[in-house]
Amino acid sequence: MKPLMMLTLLATSVGANAMSAGEYVAKAGDCAACHTSPQGQALAGGMRFATPLGNIYATNITPDKTHGIGSYSFEDFDKAMRQGIAKDGHHLYPAMPYTSYAKMTPEDMRALYDYLMTEVKPQSVENQKSDIPWPLSMRWPLGIWNSLFLQEGVYQPQSEKGDEWNRGAYLVQGAGHCGACHTPRGWAMQEQGMDQAELRFLNGAELDGWYAPSLRGLNVSKDDLVALLKSGRSRHAALSGPMGEVVTHSSQYLTDSDLNGIATYLLSLEALPNDAKVKAPTAASMQSGAQTYARYCSTCHNTKGEGVDYTIPRLAGNLTVNADNPQTLIRVVLDGAQTPVTQQHMSYGMPGYGWALDDRQAADLMSYLRGSWGNKAEPVTAEQVGKVRKELDK
Repeated sequence: MKPLMMLTLLATSVGANAMSAGEYVAKAGDCAACHTSPQGQALAGGMRFATPLGNIYATNITPDKTHGIGSYSFEDFDKAMRQGIAKDGHHLYPAMPYTSYAKMTPEDMRALYDYLMTEVKPQSVENQKSDIPWPLSMRWPLGIWNSLFLQEGVYQPQSEKGDEWNRGAYLVQGAGHCGACHTPRGWAMQEQGMDQAELRFLNGAELDGWYAPSLRGLNVSKDDLVALLKSGRSRHAALSGPMGEVVTHSSQYLTDSDLNGIATYLLSLEALPNDAKVKAPTAASMQSGAQTYARYCSTCHNTKGEGVDYTIPRLAGNLTVNADNPQTLIRVVLDGAQTPVTQQHMSYGMPGYGWALDDRQAADLMSYLRGSWGNKAEPVTAEQVGKVRKELDK
């Protein structure tokens, strides 16, 4: 038996709150995050996703036979999950990460199907049509998209790597579909890499108003990375935004063994070479930013950005602070942040300061953060702040 691939055997080792094999796969795949709308019924769809062509909406995946997948055979379900083709033959939009789910084992796919069909309550909730106008809404071109970008085939372990690395690779590339957020997209909105052999895989991407940072070349210990995935916080860092939701709905439920596998795999990925010179912030910007930091930030994050262990993130060496794209940092400064709610931890919050800082002041503050305590990232401009503020005000 290949221990790296059998998600279905791990449900019994989750602890007192043991779940079925299929529910464990559903947690690993984070199904609820996309298929449950904020005020909707569990897995009944309705979550909105913005695309360049218009909004699309997640579908009902409960076993309701009229609006859900209750009439799907396992073969129908497997085809939808691996090829993005629904029971009636229409193509699914690749916002559904079937390009990743294609790597799942038959055992895990069967367990997931059984869970959805026998343990999930049917919900008679009609699917919402996309807002994409005709003729752009025609789906036959998605068949061409599949022929160009869909890589079929179950994950194949690499013999030169250990079980833990292969286990992590299977979860990251397959059910976990980490690349759906963290891998940059190409001209046809395809992920520019599906595994570590392609250098842009997990190299960071902007998505739905956030920037998912590069997961290559992470400067974090294995224990801290496991802690982040388990609880949303570690000694020096914390998660919020979409990744915080991943912790709440998915990764907190994974076994320590699986989390260690994911950490082992991610920490093996080398950062892409980057010889570009970083522009230094101006002296005036640093002075203004330092004054703002002393007034609003230093009480919690301390004078040198060291934070407080396990409570307030360290800003020195912080992944969000130093990201190539400052979009998430700008959102946090303007709108605040909440750490995820988990079974073991309540949420901690940071207030936003968009009410107190104009675009120039906020830009100077972030340029100061990105140029202090050993941080070396490009300054933030007032124009970048204004763009994010405009989006938040919608």
